[in-house]
Amino acid sequence: MTSWTGRVDGTSPEHLRWHQAVAPYEPGADPGACVFVGFASDEGVRRNKGRPGAADGPDALRRALSPMALPGPLRAFDAGTIAVTDQRLEDGQRRLGDTVTALLDAGAFPIVLGGGHEVAFGTYLGLAGAERARDATIGILNLDAHFDLRPDPVPSSGTPFRQILESGDDVRYAVLGISQPANTTILFDTAEWFGVRYLLDDDCTAERARSFVADFLAGIDLLYLTIDLDVLPAAVAPGVSAPAAFGVALPIVQAVCDQAAASGKLVVADVAELNPALDIDNRTARTAARLLHRLVTRHVPQK
Repeated sequence: MTSWTGRVDGTSPEHLRWHQAVAPYEPGADPGACVFVGFASDEGVRRNKGRPGAADGPDALRRALSPMALPGPLRAFDAGTIAVTDQRLEDGQRRLGDTVTALLDAGAFPIVLGGGHEVAFGTYLGLAGAERARDATIGILNLDAHFDLRPDPVPSSGTPFRQILESGDDVRYAVLGISQPANTTILFDTAEWFGVRYLLDDDCTAERARSFVADFLAGIDLLYLTIDLDVLPAAVAPGVSAPAAFGVALPIVQAVCDQAAASGKLVVADVAELNPALDIDNRTARTAARLLHRLVTRHVPQK
Protein backbone atom coordinates (compact mmCIF):
# COMPACT_ATOMS: atom_id res chain seq x y z
CA MET A 1 0.00 0.00 0.00
CA THR A 2 3.03 2.32 0.13
CA SER A 3 2.32 3.59 -3.40
CA TRP A 4 -1.11 4.90 -2.36
CA THR A 5 0.01 8.24 -0.91
CA GLY A 6 -0.66 11.87 -1.62
CA ARG A 7 -2.03 15.20 -0.49
CA VAL A 8 -4.82 15.26 2.09
CA ASP A 9 -7.12 18.28 2.00
CA GLY A 10 -9.69 16.71 4.32
CA THR A 11 -11.49 13.46 5.02
CA SER A 12 -15.07 14.36 4.11
CA PRO A 13 -16.48 13.15 0.75
CA GLU A 14 -15.83 16.44 -1.07
CA HIS A 15 -12.09 16.17 -0.35
CA LEU A 16 -11.40 12.56 -1.31
CA ARG A 17 -8.60 11.41 -3.56
CA TRP A 18 -7.83 7.89 -4.68
CA HIS A 19 -5.17 7.24 -2.06
CA GLN A 20 -7.76 7.95 0.65
CA ALA A 21 -10.29 5.53 -0.84
CA VAL A 22 -8.15 2.44 -1.50
CA ALA A 23 -7.81 -0.09 1.34
CA PRO A 24 -6.00 -3.45 1.56
CA TYR A 25 -8.16 -6.22 0.15
CA GLU A 26 -9.36 -9.05 2.33
CA PRO A 27 -11.62 -11.87 1.10
CA GLY A 28 -15.26 -10.99 1.63
CA ALA A 29 -14.67 -7.25 1.48
CA ASP A 30 -17.51 -5.27 -0.09
CA PRO A 31 -18.77 -7.24 -3.14
CA GLY A 32 -19.08 -5.05 -6.22
CA ALA A 33 -16.02 -2.96 -5.38
CA CYS A 34 -13.03 -2.35 -7.62
CA VAL A 35 -9.98 -4.40 -6.64
CA PHE A 36 -6.56 -3.58 -8.07
CA VAL A 37 -4.03 -6.37 -8.67
CA GLY A 38 -0.50 -5.69 -9.84
CA PHE A 39 1.33 -7.95 -12.30
CA ALA A 40 5.02 -7.04 -12.18
CA SER A 41 6.40 -8.67 -15.30
CA ASP A 42 8.48 -7.77 -18.30
CA GLU A 43 9.58 -11.34 -18.98
CA GLY A 44 7.14 -11.52 -21.89
CA VAL A 45 8.53 -8.29 -23.33
CA ARG A 46 12.07 -9.64 -23.01
CA ARG A 47 11.07 -12.82 -24.83
CA ASN A 48 9.42 -10.70 -27.52
CA LYS A 49 12.68 -8.74 -27.99
CA GLY A 50 11.16 -5.53 -26.63
CA ARG A 51 12.52 -2.97 -24.20
CA PRO A 52 12.26 -4.22 -20.59
CA GLY A 53 11.01 -2.11 -17.71
CA ALA A 54 7.27 -2.82 -17.60
CA ALA A 55 7.71 -4.80 -14.37
CA ASP A 56 7.79 -1.42 -12.62
CA GLY A 57 4.48 -0.44 -14.17
CA PRO A 58 2.06 -1.46 -11.38
CA ASP A 59 3.49 0.82 -8.71
CA ALA A 60 3.90 3.67 -11.20
CA LEU A 61 0.21 3.36 -12.08
CA ARG A 62 -0.73 3.40 -8.40
CA ARG A 63 1.37 6.51 -7.80
CA ALA A 64 -0.17 8.29 -10.78
CA LEU A 65 -3.72 7.41 -9.75
CA SER A 66 -3.24 8.21 -6.04
CA PRO A 67 -3.58 12.03 -6.12
CA MET A 68 -6.52 12.15 -8.52
CA ALA A 69 -9.67 13.61 -7.02
CA LEU A 70 -12.72 11.37 -6.78
CA PRO A 71 -16.16 12.64 -7.81
CA GLY A 72 -17.57 10.93 -4.70
CA PRO A 73 -16.88 8.12 -2.22
CA LEU A 74 -15.87 4.92 -4.00
CA ARG A 75 -15.40 1.30 -2.96
CA ALA A 76 -11.85 0.29 -3.90
CA PHE A 77 -9.24 -2.16 -2.64
CA ASP A 78 -5.74 -3.34 -3.49
CA ALA A 79 -4.91 -7.06 -3.49
CA GLY A 80 -1.16 -6.53 -3.90
CA THR A 81 1.19 -7.46 -6.72
CA ILE A 82 2.07 -10.78 -8.34
CA ALA A 83 5.70 -10.66 -9.40
CA VAL A 84 7.27 -12.79 -12.11
CA THR A 85 10.75 -13.84 -10.98
CA ASP A 86 13.46 -16.12 -12.36
CA GLN A 87 11.86 -15.90 -15.84
CA ARG A 88 8.91 -18.02 -14.62
CA LEU A 89 6.28 -16.22 -16.69
CA GLU A 90 3.85 -19.12 -16.98
CA ASP A 91 3.81 -19.60 -13.23
CA GLY A 92 3.07 -15.91 -12.73
CA GLN A 93 0.24 -16.02 -15.26
CA ARG A 94 -1.32 -18.99 -13.46
CA ARG A 95 -1.09 -17.19 -10.12
CA LEU A 96 -2.66 -14.09 -11.63
CA GLY A 97 -5.42 -16.23 -13.09
CA ASP A 98 -6.18 -17.80 -9.71
CA THR A 99 -6.34 -14.35 -8.12
CA VAL A 100 -8.67 -12.92 -10.77
CA THR A 101 -10.96 -15.96 -10.56
CA ALA A 102 -11.23 -15.60 -6.78
CA LEU A 103 -12.02 -11.89 -7.09
CA LEU A 104 -14.67 -12.42 -9.75
CA ASP A 105 -16.30 -15.21 -7.77
CA ALA A 106 -16.36 -12.86 -4.76
CA GLY A 107 -18.29 -10.32 -6.81
CA ALA A 108 -15.44 -7.84 -7.30
CA PHE A 109 -14.47 -5.82 -10.38
CA PRO A 110 -10.76 -6.66 -10.89
CA ILE A 111 -8.43 -4.14 -12.50
CA VAL A 112 -5.03 -5.66 -13.29
CA LEU A 113 -2.08 -3.29 -13.46
CA GLY A 114 0.66 -4.54 -15.80
CA GLY A 115 3.28 -5.36 -16.68
CA GLY A 116 3.89 -6.31 -20.28
CA HIS A 117 0.98 -7.50 -22.40
CA GLU A 118 1.70 -11.05 -21.31
CA VAL A 119 -0.61 -9.98 -18.47
CA ALA A 120 -3.52 -10.64 -20.84
CA PHE A 121 -3.17 -14.42 -20.74
CA GLY A 122 -3.23 -14.40 -16.94
CA THR A 123 -6.23 -12.08 -16.79
CA TYR A 124 -8.06 -14.26 -19.28
CA LEU A 125 -7.31 -17.44 -17.34
CA GLY A 126 -8.93 -15.76 -14.36
CA LEU A 127 -12.07 -14.83 -16.25
CA ALA A 128 -12.37 -18.20 -17.97
CA GLY A 129 -12.19 -19.97 -14.59
CA ALA A 130 -14.83 -17.80 -12.93
CA GLU A 131 -18.29 -19.12 -12.14
CA ARG A 132 -19.99 -16.38 -14.13
CA ALA A 133 -18.12 -17.39 -17.29
CA ARG A 134 -19.79 -20.79 -17.47
CA ASP A 135 -21.90 -21.05 -20.64
CA ALA A 136 -21.10 -17.39 -21.43
CA THR A 137 -19.62 -15.91 -24.58
CA ILE A 138 -16.54 -13.95 -23.57
CA GLY A 139 -15.48 -10.95 -25.61
CA ILE A 140 -11.97 -9.50 -25.43
CA LEU A 141 -11.69 -5.91 -26.62
CA ASN A 142 -8.03 -4.99 -27.03
CA LEU A 143 -7.02 -1.36 -27.53
CA ASP A 144 -3.66 -1.94 -29.17
CA ALA A 145 -1.43 -1.18 -32.14
CA HIS A 146 -0.59 -4.91 -32.38
CA PHE A 147 -2.58 -8.12 -32.80
CA ASP A 148 -0.34 -10.09 -30.39
CA LEU A 149 -1.12 -13.27 -32.34
CA ARG A 150 2.44 -14.47 -32.91
CA PRO A 151 2.91 -18.22 -33.40
CA ASP A 152 6.09 -18.30 -31.31
CA PRO A 153 6.66 -21.62 -29.48
CA VAL A 154 7.55 -19.77 -26.26
CA PRO A 155 4.80 -17.55 -24.76
CA SER A 156 5.60 -13.84 -24.68
CA SER A 157 3.95 -10.43 -24.78
CA GLY A 158 3.34 -11.08 -28.48
CA THR A 159 1.42 -14.34 -28.10
CA PRO A 160 -1.36 -14.03 -25.48
CA PHE A 161 -4.36 -13.74 -27.76
CA ARG A 162 -3.28 -16.58 -30.01
CA GLN A 163 -2.92 -18.70 -26.86
CA ILE A 164 -6.44 -17.72 -25.85
CA LEU A 165 -7.98 -18.34 -29.27
CA GLU A 166 -6.30 -21.73 -29.49
CA SER A 167 -7.73 -22.77 -26.10
CA GLY A 168 -11.03 -23.87 -27.61
CA ASP A 169 -13.10 -21.65 -25.31
CA ASP A 170 -16.11 -19.67 -26.53
CA VAL A 171 -14.29 -16.37 -26.90
CA ARG A 172 -14.39 -13.55 -29.43
CA TYR A 173 -11.53 -11.14 -29.99
CA ALA A 174 -11.53 -7.61 -31.38
CA VAL A 175 -8.71 -5.06 -31.65
CA LEU A 176 -9.12 -1.32 -32.01
CA GLY A 177 -6.11 0.70 -33.15
CA ILE A 178 -4.16 -1.77 -35.29
CA SER A 179 -1.16 -0.19 -36.99
CA GLN A 180 -0.56 -1.67 -40.43
CA PRO A 181 3.20 -0.92 -40.40
CA ALA A 182 3.53 -2.64 -37.02
CA ASN A 183 1.95 -5.94 -38.13
CA THR A 184 3.24 -8.20 -40.90
CA THR A 185 0.93 -9.67 -43.51
CA ILE A 186 1.08 -13.06 -41.79
CA LEU A 187 -0.41 -11.49 -38.67
CA PHE A 188 -3.30 -10.03 -40.68
CA ASP A 189 -3.76 -13.48 -42.26
CA THR A 190 -3.74 -15.05 -38.78
CA ALA A 191 -6.36 -12.56 -37.61
CA GLU A 192 -8.51 -13.47 -40.60
CA TRP A 193 -8.08 -17.18 -39.84
CA PHE A 194 -9.28 -16.74 -36.26
CA GLY A 195 -12.14 -14.42 -37.22
CA VAL A 196 -10.66 -11.47 -35.35
CA ARG A 197 -12.41 -8.15 -35.81
CA TYR A 198 -10.14 -5.13 -36.04
CA LEU A 199 -10.17 -1.41 -36.77
CA LEU A 200 -7.03 0.23 -38.14
CA ASP A 201 -5.65 3.30 -36.40
CA ASP A 202 -6.16 5.18 -39.69
CA ASP A 203 -9.90 4.47 -39.44
CA CYS A 204 -10.42 5.30 -35.76
CA THR A 205 -12.74 8.26 -36.06
CA ALA A 206 -15.11 8.80 -33.15
CA GLU A 207 -18.10 7.46 -35.08
CA ARG A 208 -16.36 4.41 -36.54
CA ALA A 209 -14.86 3.47 -33.19
CA ARG A 210 -18.24 3.78 -31.46
CA SER A 211 -19.93 1.63 -34.13
CA PHE A 212 -17.13 -0.97 -34.05
CA VAL A 213 -17.39 -1.39 -30.28
CA ALA A 214 -21.21 -1.45 -30.31
CA ASP A 215 -21.27 -4.22 -32.93
CA PHE A 216 -18.78 -6.26 -30.92
CA LEU A 217 -20.64 -5.80 -27.64
CA ALA A 218 -23.89 -6.98 -29.22
CA GLY A 219 -22.51 -10.49 -29.75
CA ILE A 220 -21.01 -11.22 -26.31
CA ASP A 221 -22.13 -11.83 -22.75
CA LEU A 222 -19.04 -10.79 -20.75
CA LEU A 223 -16.45 -8.17 -21.67
CA TYR A 224 -12.76 -8.19 -20.83
CA LEU A 225 -11.18 -4.84 -21.74
CA THR A 226 -7.41 -4.76 -22.18
CA ILE A 227 -5.55 -1.51 -22.85
CA ASP A 228 -2.07 -1.64 -24.33
CA LEU A 229 -0.77 1.89 -23.89
CA ASP A 230 1.09 1.74 -27.21
CA VAL A 231 -2.31 2.28 -28.87
CA LEU A 232 -1.86 5.98 -28.00
CA PRO A 233 0.36 8.40 -29.94
CA ALA A 234 3.97 8.53 -28.74
CA ALA A 235 3.58 12.16 -27.66
CA VAL A 236 0.87 11.07 -25.21
CA ALA A 237 2.39 7.71 -24.26
CA PRO A 238 6.18 7.72 -24.73
CA GLY A 239 6.79 5.29 -21.85
CA VAL A 240 6.04 2.00 -23.59
CA SER A 241 8.08 -0.74 -25.18
CA ALA A 242 7.08 0.28 -28.72
CA PRO A 243 5.87 3.92 -29.00
CA ALA A 244 3.30 4.57 -31.73
CA ALA A 245 4.27 6.80 -34.63
CA PHE A 246 0.57 7.51 -35.30
CA GLY A 247 -1.73 5.97 -32.70
CA VAL A 248 -5.34 6.56 -31.70
CA ALA A 249 -6.26 9.92 -30.21
CA LEU A 250 -6.79 9.96 -26.45
CA PRO A 251 -10.38 11.30 -26.64
CA ILE A 252 -11.36 8.31 -28.76
CA VAL A 253 -9.67 5.82 -26.44
CA GLN A 254 -11.40 7.47 -23.49
CA ALA A 255 -14.76 7.30 -25.29
CA VAL A 256 -14.26 3.57 -25.86
CA CYS A 257 -13.58 3.12 -22.14
CA ASP A 258 -16.79 5.02 -21.40
CA GLN A 259 -18.68 2.79 -23.81
CA ALA A 260 -17.28 -0.34 -22.21
CA ALA A 261 -18.13 0.87 -18.70
CA ALA A 262 -21.69 1.72 -19.73
CA SER A 263 -22.30 -1.59 -21.49
CA GLY A 264 -23.28 -3.58 -18.41
CA LYS A 265 -21.04 -6.39 -19.70
CA LEU A 266 -17.62 -5.28 -18.44
CA VAL A 267 -16.33 -7.67 -15.76
CA VAL A 268 -12.53 -7.29 -15.79
CA ALA A 269 -9.93 -4.93 -17.27
CA ASP A 270 -6.18 -4.53 -17.40
CA VAL A 271 -3.58 -1.99 -18.51
CA ALA A 272 -0.35 -3.12 -20.15
CA GLU A 273 3.07 -1.95 -21.30
CA LEU A 274 3.72 1.05 -19.05
CA ASN A 275 7.50 1.34 -18.82
CA PRO A 276 8.35 4.02 -16.21
CA ALA A 277 12.03 4.02 -17.18
CA LEU A 278 11.10 5.31 -20.63
CA ASP A 279 8.35 7.70 -19.54
CA ILE A 280 8.75 11.47 -19.99
CA ASP A 281 7.31 13.64 -17.20
CA ASN A 282 5.16 10.64 -16.21
CA ARG A 283 3.00 11.34 -19.26
CA THR A 284 2.17 7.71 -19.93
CA ALA A 285 1.47 6.88 -16.30
CA ARG A 286 -0.77 9.92 -15.88
CA THR A 287 -2.66 9.16 -19.07
CA ALA A 288 -3.17 5.55 -18.04
CA ALA A 289 -4.30 6.66 -14.58
CA ARG A 290 -6.80 9.05 -16.16
CA LEU A 291 -8.25 6.18 -18.21
CA LEU A 292 -8.46 3.95 -15.12
CA HIS A 293 -10.08 6.76 -13.15
CA ARG A 294 -12.67 7.23 -15.86
CA LEU A 295 -13.31 3.51 -16.25
CA VAL A 296 -13.78 2.76 -12.56
CA THR A 297 -15.77 5.84 -11.58
CA ARG A 298 -18.22 5.14 -14.39
CA HIS A 299 -18.47 1.41 -13.68
CA VAL A 300 -18.39 0.97 -9.89
CA PRO A 301 -21.40 2.39 -7.99
CA GLN A 302 -20.44 5.18 -5.64
CA LYS A 303 -21.31 4.97 -1.96
